Amino acid sequence: MPKVQAEELRRIGRALLVANGVPEAEAATVARHVVNANLAGHDSHGVIMLPNYIERVRVGHIVPGAPFTIVQESPTTTVVDGNWGFGYVINERAMALTIEKASSQNIAACTVFRQGHVGRLASYPLMAAEAGMIGMAWADSGRSPKGVAPFGGREARLGTNPWAIAVPSDLDGAFCMDFATSAVAMGKVKLAEARGQEIPRGWVVDSEGDLTTDPKKIKGGALLPLGGAGEGYKGTALAAMGEVFCGILTGLGFGVEPTGRHNDGCFLIAIKVEAFRPLLAFRKEVADFAHYLKDTPPAKGSSGVLYPGEVEHLAQRKRAAEGIEIEDATWAKLRALAAEGGVAAELGLG
Repeated sequence: MPKVQAEELRRIGRALLVANGVPEAEAATVARHVVNANLAGHDSHGVIMLPNYIERVRVGHIVPGAPFTIVQESPTTTVVDGNWGFGYVINERAMALTIEKASSQNIAACTVFRQGHVGRLASYPLMAAEAGMIGMAWADSGRSPKGVAPFGGREARLGTNPWAIAVPSDLDGAFCMDFATSAVAMGKVKLAEARGQEIPRGWVVDSEGDLTTDPKKIKGGALLPLGGAGEGYKGTALAAMGEVFCGILTGLGFGVEPTGRHNDGCFLIAIKVEAFRPLLAFRKEVADFAHYLKDTPPAKGSSGVLYPGEVEHLAQRKRAAEGIEIEDATWAKLRALAAEGGVAAELGLG
């Protein structure tokens, strides 16, 4: 697999998107988000997604340059129609607006509908944490095809419906949680398929409802909810609440709409820490708490405790220095898109 520096991947991503009609500023935003996902170790949300996004632009499922429409608002709430724009662009702007409102009102919330895939969900709460706030984001895929079977079932009826929270602290890395409410994100199954790897038993059931380690058998099958075959009722409950906040509260609804157009609904919150405690004291205590967790004696066979978000921090530090490995199948697709767009020579991908 080729190993590529982050800035070079951003340059490639921008150029491929611009070659397919995406405005320069939007292309830069999308490229920044996907490469940041790679840096954090979440390759399932990284540049592997670029060919998919470009295909969605070509068929009209994503609309470059789409307007950002505020449907209704109050001093503490906003309802945003993304008009089928890039989720990275629309959701980032919606989170920035939510942070702005919370700065004067102490807490603010926003719903977003009719937008493309928003990628690594932690990106948006992290914006709030950088502003001295607690940020939260929840997402679902509207009425686009589902991938997760509810506990006790074998047919997909739920989205992976990720949930993320980030908290300001004095740590070197962000104190942040970000996880799908399924046993695993769908992108990790697709990544394993692209790399020709098996998946752990307990992620997926095939069309007959049997557990499988073959990622290709997700076709006709389904992801299991968080907790798997044993305690998947917990993941099912979280996913169902995600559908309520991000599908029903946004007005997207539930179930599957036949066109299959991907439609991320999001629920965003920003909470100003200083409305409750002095920010500096809060940041210090969160860091102290993280160190308290890390000081736990390790279990047998464990290298020790990591605080929430530390895995991503370590991955980012390593990959920023050493480069990002891109699986051959994805690299081949990027090269093909460069040739199609007439930018292969410019990008050194000829």
